[in-house]
Amino acid sequence: MIVTFLGTGTSTGVPVVGCHCRVCTSTDPRNKRLRQSVKIEAKGKHFLIDTTPDLRLQLLRDPIPRLDFLLFTHSHADHIMGLDDIRPFNFRQRETIQAYTSHFTAKAIRRAFSYIWDANSQIGGGKPQLELTEVTGPFSHDGVDIVPVPVVHGDWTILGFRIGPFAYITDTNGIPDHSLHLLEGVEELALDGLRLAPNHPTHFTISESVEAAQRIGAKKTWLIHMAHEVDHATVEATLPENIRIAYDGLTLRFE
Repeated sequence: MIVTFLGTGTSTGVPVVGCHCRVCTSTDPRNKRLRQSVKIEAKGKHFLIDTTPDLRLQLLRDPIPRLDFLLFTHSHADHIMGLDDIRPFNFRQRETIQAYTSHFTAKAIRRAFSYIWDANSQIGGGKPQLELTEVTGPFSHDGVDIVPVPVVHGDWTILGFRIGPFAYITDTNGIPDHSLHLLEGVEELALDGLRLAPNHPTHFTISESVEAAQRIGAKKTWLIHMAHEVDHATVEATLPENIRIAYDGLTLRFE
């Protein structure tokens, strides 16, 4: 299995439009963060977790030969608004692409992209061909076993995902005990770590993320979904050895 981080930034991306702070003007390429997403290759299948507004740029930089299916964590704009950019895969593959998510997120996607399912809407340059499947527990797609991991995101419950030795949890400020059980034995973990400042209502701060990572006990944890307050080199130097900061283009390989 191969996991590639297409983006590791929060909803604004980094640099932030109009900002001239030290991180936004940094020459360190690890401080350039598109919106949060990953691509995964497993058992010969290629899939994405979330379709960010930067999806086209992400897949031009880190291409995939085909798109077999999608996983959606939740319906905030920075996680779904690149959905229209799956159309080239529909054109080439000549098939509908399957997507999996929670009932709440599926409902929001159908509302935000209602033209996809409206038979009377103008086709124009083509509409994404997408079939949404609502999941409540573990499932498989063409031999790839996936475990949804419910987590708290403010007032919402959203999904993280575990695929074999890898788990992906973005946008959270709390992991319930029953979800911690689903993460037992995970080798590498991608975990929300928004910023240094405390008390964010919907995201782990970095200190909270470190505490959660130590409870989960993965061999290595990668902090993701970071704001422009996080300078890669400076902050990573303060972290435990097995907790690192992810960056755009980072690739993890699993046997």
